[in-house]
Amino acid sequence: MLPITQSPVPRVSSNSLQRSTRMYNKMWHQTQETLNSLLDKESQHMMESQSNQIFIFQMLATFYIKYVQIFRNLEDVYDQIVHPQKRILIRKILDGVMGRLLELKNEMVELELTEFHYFDDILQDLKLAPQQLDIPIPKYFLKEKLEVIKGREKILAQILADIGLDIPNKKYTTKSIPLEEAVKLIQIAERARQGRLRAMFMKQIFLQEYRAKQARILGEKVIDMGAAALQIQKVWRGFSQCQKTKKQREEEMIFLGMDPPPLFNEVSATIIQAEKVSSLRNETQVKHEENYRKALVTIKNDLKLIEGPDIKENLQDQIRHWFIECRNLTGTFPEYPDVEEGGSTIIFSNKTPQQVTEDIIANQEEEEKNKKKKKNKKAKKPKKPKKEKEKKGAKEKNKEEDEGWKMSPSVFLPTMEEGNNVYKDLWKNKDESWNFPQNYDPELIKQEKRKELESEIRVQVDELMRQELKNLKLAVDREKEYPVKAGKKKGGRKKKKGKKGKKGKRGKKDKDLTADRTIESLYKELVEEGLLIQALKVNLSDYIGEYSYLGTTLRQVSIEPMPSLLDVRQLIALYGILPLGSATVHEKAPLVKSLLLAGPSGVGKKMLVHAICTETGANLFNLSAANIAGKYPGKNGLQMMLHVVVKVARELQPSVVWIGDTEKTFYKKVPSAERMMEPKRLKKQLPKILRLLKPDDRILIVGTTQRPFDAELQSFCKVYQKIILVPRPDYASRFVLWKQIIQRNGGIITNALNISCLAKITDGFTQGHIVEVVKGVLTDRRIRQQTYKPLTAVEFIATLTSMSPVYQEEEESFKDWYAKTPMGKKRALALMGGNTEKEKDKEKKKEKKGKEEKKKK
Repeated sequence: MLPITQSPVPRVSSNSLQRSTRMYNKMWHQTQETLNSLLDKESQHMMESQSNQIFIFQMLATFYIKYVQIFRNLEDVYDQIVHPQKRILIRKILDGVMGRLLELKNEMVELELTEFHYFDDILQDLKLAPQQLDIPIPKYFLKEKLEVIKGREKILAQILADIGLDIPNKKYTTKSIPLEEAVKLIQIAERARQGRLRAMFMKQIFLQEYRAKQARILGEKVIDMGAAALQIQKVWRGFSQCQKTKKQREEEMIFLGMDPPPLFNEVSATIIQAEKVSSLRNETQVKHEENYRKALVTIKNDLKLIEGPDIKENLQDQIRHWFIECRNLTGTFPEYPDVEEGGSTIIFSNKTPQQVTEDIIANQEEEEKNKKKKKNKKAKKPKKPKKEKEKKGAKEKNKEEDEGWKMSPSVFLPTMEEGNNVYKDLWKNKDESWNFPQNYDPELIKQEKRKELESEIRVQVDELMRQELKNLKLAVDREKEYPVKAGKKKGGRKKKKGKKGKKGKRGKKDKDLTADRTIESLYKELVEEGLLIQALKVNLSDYIGEYSYLGTTLRQVSIEPMPSLLDVRQLIALYGILPLGSATVHEKAPLVKSLLLAGPSGVGKKMLVHAICTETGANLFNLSAANIAGKYPGKNGLQMMLHVVVKVARELQPSVVWIGDTEKTFYKKVPSAERMMEPKRLKKQLPKILRLLKPDDRILIVGTTQRPFDAELQSFCKVYQKIILVPRPDYASRFVLWKQIIQRNGGIITNALNISCLAKITDGFTQGHIVEVVKGVLTDRRIRQQTYKPLTAVEFIATLTSMSPVYQEEEESFKDWYAKTPMGKKRALALMGGNTEKEKDKEKKKEKKGKEEKKKK
């Protein structure tokens, strides 16, 4: 056989792959250590009660920031590690960290009564940059279902093409023109060319004559050679010094980080190499996953053949030993546990035969004690009067108030601790020198499959041993088994009858209106009706902005700052993307069923909705008042439409139901021009839909509005669980926006273009305005002219004059409206020094009174 030769490029890639494997393994170990210490700290603080609100917030914020760092590292590790068994454990911990982040966020919201939090002082103490607070979007959200998403997109594109609603690519078509017009155009172009040439020729003649005239004048004067040389020296030295100063200034600005380095925008060779390595890692990940899946089947089959008979014999011997022990201790053979109870697993769950005998003796003693107690009890204890109960309840409340604030129990901490313990036991000190390519570990699979095999064999053994026990009873005790009456167990106790399901309204609600139709046909119908639309390919990172660096300082002076664009982006990631992307997080984390994005026109509300769909691969349903007008008419039609939407959204989850201009659904008074559209069709149905959604349903309802003050506040806030104010961009965000958008549209930023000036002038203008202006200025012709005619701020300002900005008064009206929402009221009350708990008690009393009055009626 010929030796296998490798080309030099793959060899370099494989070497770099191995180096990066070591690096990511090291990164994982370090992250696990930080997670371990953080879990220890959390378990200490869970038991402590605190009363100082500032201390509580700082503690929660510190935990939150540290979990964000762990989340960022684990996400990178999970994406890059190729070992399949390690990836399963990392995924489990990663989901736990995501869920814990959401829990801590919920705790901070309940404590500060606001959706926006600022950590400037804590970041300074931890020596972290604000950019390190950015919530990463796990890549596995899309990687794991890439084929499904692509298939769905193809089907959607095909349906749209069949209907004729697809957007064709713009192609330049040539139009035929008459001969006379063509001749005229050629004549005009030729005359213009000749005119330009004549002008250039005349200019050259003029310059020649001017030079000859100057030479005649200078020829009459006596030329001093020394003075001429001195003049040349002056000019040259001035020029060279200007160039040196300019270069030094540029170097200083680069050193300070004010300007990017010269090759900043160019893609370096290391980045290209890193991309190659990451693609190679993805390939190896897929290969190792396939090998691991195959090994799970083959190793189990091998174990069944080799170790199966021995396991069966050991189990039979163990159960027989139990029969004899019970007979010796109690005088009778035991009752064999039913299949529903778990069979022999209940008796022998990680127990030795000696422990089993001890348990039997203990159970007998307990039964005797219980019988004696029942005989001694003759009279029941007298019931306590209601007044004493009320006093007790009041005392308990006072005790809780005295104890102070305690961190609420976490659902995700046990899963993280479990994962951390598995890491300590298996991977922390494991020698992997034999597993250089980081393929699956067969010993771990054997341990796992032995347990599965034992449970499967145990079911068979239980059936055999039940029969053996019957034979023993007949042979030794001469007992006969009589047929058991229906509804009774062997011990003579009656089984509890399950409650019959009530017929009536509940049955009608659960009725499937489209039981005879397939999901594919319903999907096609929604696309044809325009209710299921194609989401635009927009990432959350495309929502550009900057952090608010003075948030904490302003709050210390009792000034409520307007949230920055990156604060909004973080909330979208936490409330929208993470729960929709991960099923485990959505089931266990604090459930957010609906979001409202309120802000002026052009701030990027629709873009955020599309970004949620892009990052999670979710379907997008458009139930805006304008879109559903005239579709599915009547009450039955509306019911059918919502049923189909919810059914398809459930089947093809994750899904986003978008309601644009949602204030129209909750109008205080419908304008006469919109009455025919019936904008309030969904008002009564939306709360019902929200009640139907369960933690298993990864469906998010997102509303966008630019005029929330036109809606009825009470019904509006009942439907939308979380309200996010999307502000106009501040100076820092505008600076970043101008820079990024100009570069993305082909512009080159030079010293001639003053971006700081543009950011200052455009106060009040939104992201939509800036994008429109940049696209209007940077035409194809202008992009080509940049080499000899750099961009200037004046070009952009001219276009801005025709646009109307968002004034301060409009922003204040949004702030005033938000202050009237439940969260805004609580926040205002807390700032005034009031007690929010008293308000809650009042609300509860009102609700009770209302219910009592309804019952009386």
